[in-house]
Amino acid sequence: MCFDRTFPASLVNEFAHRLDGRADQLWVIEDCFYTAGISLAASAAAVTDRLTVGIGILPAVARQAAVAAMEIATLCALAPGRILPGIGHGVQSWMEQMGARPASPLAALDEVMVAVRRLLHGERVTSAGRYVTLDDVQLYHPPDDVPPLLAGVRGAKSMELAGRVADGVVLAEPAAPSYVRWAYENAGQPVPFHLAVFSVLCVERDRRTAYQTMAPWLASLLDQPTPGITTLPFASEMLEHYREHGVDGLVTMPPEWWRELAPIGTMDDAMAHVRALEEAGVDSIGLWPARDVETARGQVDDVLQLAER
Repeated sequence: MCFDRTFPASLVNEFAHRLDGRADQLWVIEDCFYTAGISLAASAAAVTDRLTVGIGILPAVARQAAVAAMEIATLCALAPGRILPGIGHGVQSWMEQMGARPASPLAALDEVMVAVRRLLHGERVTSAGRYVTLDDVQLYHPPDDVPPLLAGVRGAKSMELAGRVADGVVLAEPAAPSYVRWAYENAGQPVPFHLAVFSVLCVERDRRTAYQTMAPWLASLLDQPTPGITTLPFASEMLEHYREHGVDGLVTMPPEWWRELAPIGTMDDAMAHVRALEEAGVDSIGLWPARDVETARGQVDDVLQLAER
């Protein structure tokens, strides 16, 4: 399950407790300027015994690389084998608001990923790059069990970079099986490579209710298509359908389109989507609940049903 950026930070312990021992993972989200990923992850890990905590994602230029490595290593010491850290470009308009927007997001992510990864592996690092400068830096407590360092990226160039400098990727929603296969191919099909995805969850007794609930969400994606949309096998047909019929028309899309997009529809539809992701090679699935806290509390039961199927 994902812990929405708008949720009060104090709720992370409640969600973590309910998931621990029944679902595999809780993904905490670091988006500017909401709640912070490291502190949320530490809290969730501290109150659980078996739950893996994913961090999606730390913006590459928001922290100095050595500090990012220190924080990840500390989390790994507190919860050995239960941390999945992700680092990404970050939203560039947010980086600009902080006065930290890099001239080349690709170069910045490249340098940060390489430095953090080397530090986590216990290396002594000296570098003089455009965005990372380190002079004989080595972690005093590198992790005994180094976690895969995931890249939170979207485009083809960034996927190629992830295949070179990361141990896997975190794919933002919508992350259909077709997008997963595209991402892995563009990463160069490295082995091993941890594929983590986020999917928006909406399970109802009847499909139409679920589709009506999620149509505005889908419309917002179709207005500015990313690879998560354009890699769908029916992308052009769906975009044409939207242009002709608008938001309300999305409710009448074929169920198989919705089922490919996300776990939206009935519980059987959600289970079919999760199975398809696993068949596409996905290792981790973070399910997004509704932003309304009470609705999200109820959706924990849907997540557990999917996890325990």
